[in-house]
Amino acid sequence: MRPSPFILFIFLLSLWACSSNREPLHTVSSPTLEKGESYFNINNDSAFYYFNLVATSATDSLEIAMAYTYMGIIQAHEGDHYGGQESLLKSLTYLDERKKGDQECLSSNYHELGNICLNLKNYETAINYYQKALTFITQGIDSSIAINSIALTYQKKGDFDQAIQLYKSMLTKAERTKKEYARALSNYARTRWLKDSTYPAGTEMREALKIRSDSNDIWGLNASYAHLSDYYTLILPDSALYFAMKRYEITRELNSPDDEVEALSKLITLSPTDRLKPYFIRYQHLTDSIQTAKNTAKNQFALIRYEAAKNKADNLQLQQDNTQKKTQLIVQRFILALTILVFLASGIILTLRNRKRRQQLQFESQQAIKENQLKISQKVHDVVANGLYRIMNELDYKTSMDKEELVDKIEVLYEQSRDISYEAPSSNIPFQEKLDDLLMSFASDRIKVIIVGNGRLLWSRINQQKAHEVEHILLELMINMKKHSQADSVTIKFEYQNGQILIHYTDNGIGISPQVKYGNGLRNTGNRIKRINGQYTFEHPAKGLKIHISFPTDRSI
Repeated sequence: MRPSPFILFIFLLSLWACSSNREPLHTVSSPTLEKGESYFNINNDSAFYYFNLVATSATDSLEIAMAYTYMGIIQAHEGDHYGGQESLLKSLTYLDERKKGDQECLSSNYHELGNICLNLKNYETAINYYQKALTFITQGIDSSIAINSIALTYQKKGDFDQAIQLYKSMLTKAERTKKEYARALSNYARTRWLKDSTYPAGTEMREALKIRSDSNDIWGLNASYAHLSDYYTLILPDSALYFAMKRYEITRELNSPDDEVEALSKLITLSPTDRLKPYFIRYQHLTDSIQTAKNTAKNQFALIRYEAAKNKADNLQLQQDNTQKKTQLIVQRFILALTILVFLASGIILTLRNRKRRQQLQFESQQAIKENQLKISQKVHDVVANGLYRIMNELDYKTSMDKEELVDKIEVLYEQSRDISYEAPSSNIPFQEKLDDLLMSFASDRIKVIIVGNGRLLWSRINQQKAHEVEHILLELMINMKKHSQADSVTIKFEYQNGQILIHYTDNGIGISPQVKYGNGLRNTGNRIKRINGQYTFEHPAKGLKIHISFPTDRSI
């Protein structure tokens, strides 16, 4: 088949939101693929069904690759990041970098893989994918989008100088395109402000806002309002509240639940206490709906693939049966009628057994899906709904509430709900390697992380539950260090003594005063240590902080 030009798929993240609409592809001439495209952006389930038919039945490699690309983007858009990643990597196996006709599909795959890694906070991997996408891009507009994605990743990673340098180059190239210029200008100003909180970014952000307003760039306005609300939060709270309200209004117009949830979270942080309740109610409704929709979509994609695989297996079985029957008919011309009757009886028994087996497999699959849906729904209800109910109850019956305490509770609920959304399958990675990856992920050019004594033998005598708690205890300590300690050196030492595992945490930051009231993170850490029958002590040296944790093993080493 002769491929037409292939337009780059772009999903820019709503956190920095320049746009989030998706454009269909000009693809090869395939009726089934075109049928899937007709449902793209309208009915993802139907679109995924037809793309899956192409992926499992087509013979043209580019056609199969594009089908997997569509499937991966739909899965990622619906929150199934790992499923989307799998589909996009599958698409790459059908593409040849030396073929010019495959190169635009390659750039699309690599860019979307970068978006997924950015969502999963794998920043270095995201940058590598974006740079690979650039090598296959020929159009100037697509190049600017990819460069903007790289700059946004550097910004999220905290490498502001790299991001600023890229935005400067984009501002020069985008002068003749208002939409691109406004996007680069707003992101440039935000990055300068993130690097230096005294930088007067408001003027440039407002200039970008005016360009977007004049050109009726709705998605661009959404981003500008978010940037301006963040910028004015500390210096002009009233202005921050105004822009947060403007963003909330435009997200309702865009019908973008994810952006609306972010706008509501900002309004809850900035609004007076007596105006919070309706925002809480809307926030609860949206988070429940979003989680339910995403989890339903994940299961539906799995079911569509299962049904397609089952139908393909049935067709193969039917073809095999037909071939076998034809061969046997030639032989049976010379065989007595009794032999024919025996064969028919055997065929009937085989068919019945296959049918019964298929029904059993289908039933088991549906039961597994239902159990998974119930489990996730219960998690969403327990974590988000109950937590919001308690906060609203306190707002109803308390005469006043400390705003920092309220924001702290909201942040905890938000992180817990995101944990449910990004829940990944368990892996077989050795525990000591998981701890190394976790702890070293906090290392940077500014922060040095030293790990001592983290060996396989040390962890071989604790059960999976304890390992889970230890992982989250260390995660809480490192997050607290990253947010509050201002440390540039952290040492975590592990050792075994008399049936106990000892963990010694040391940093050279500003420390914690003995009179400070611990926040939710450290309180959660204390509760986790108690759950594994452990103990902990804090030392407050002249500089920095030392924490000693001990807990019993399940078996002696």
